[in-house]
Amino acid sequence: MRILINFLAIALIVGGLAYHFAALKIFNALVSKDAGTTLVAGAITYGPDPRQRLDIYAPEGTKAGLPILLFVNGGSWNDGARGDYEFAGRAFAARGYLTITMDYRILPQNQFPAFVQDVALAIAWAQKEGERYGGDPRRIFAVGHSAGAYNLSLAVLDKHYLREAGADPQALRAIATLAGPFDFLPLDTRVTIDTFGKVADPATTQPINYVSAEAPPFLLLIGTSDTTVYPKNSRSLAKRLGEVGAIVELKEYEGMGHAQLMLALAKPLRKKASPVYEDILDFFARQK
Repeated sequence: MRILINFLAIALIVGGLAYHFAALKIFNALVSKDAGTTLVAGAITYGPDPRQRLDIYAPEGTKAGLPILLFVNGGSWNDGARGDYEFAGRAFAARGYLTITMDYRILPQNQFPAFVQDVALAIAWAQKEGERYGGDPRRIFAVGHSAGAYNLSLAVLDKHYLREAGADPQALRAIATLAGPFDFLPLDTRVTIDTFGKVADPATTQPINYVSAEAPPFLLLIGTSDTTVYPKNSRSLAKRLGEVGAIVELKEYEGMGHAQLMLALAKPLRKKASPVYEDILDFFARQK
């Protein structure tokens, strides 16, 4: 089993996108997950679209007052499913968070900014409904990987998304992003052209253009060998956040690639990969 999991991890790191998502589904099904956690609720609706669904994980036996953590997966804005990230949901639940994994609207059926709006809607849902599942709506944290990091960052930096969703930005205690694209004009890849090419003003798609001193604390995590989303994205955002006086930390992991950052959340790979998991938890603990 361990050999198979390692093989799948390698496939996720070096494989193409189509193979990446197929391998991730198998990886999540087979990889050992954190004990002492439970699926509190599944396929909860936070909107009318079939993609607007979420799952909730929690530590076993806890009744109330847990900080809430929203995990937003990647998928190039055209793929990805919350069920393939159970290992991430249980990872954070094991450390005391009421953890939400979510689906969001994707291409080609939906266009920008639907996927950003959905993250704002999920944050608003957590604030309004999280308490009934044992969460503290005044303490909300969020983690995003790749396209999910983009969706999350634009939703919280361009405040009109939270405002239109009915969410309170003051409840956001901290954000952690893994390999996020934040500053990628001009559009020069097939994925970004397909996703943002029809937007009249491309500058409105860039999270870096909405930085302010009111931004929640940001932890930006990058692998120096990432060729899917170049590390300059997070370096640029960290620099801009620091310039306006926002709380920000940038951590770089030597030799790590795009998928490795996310896989480092999985229980069997944490010590082998890097301290990504512990670095996130440490940053969040300092913002509680």
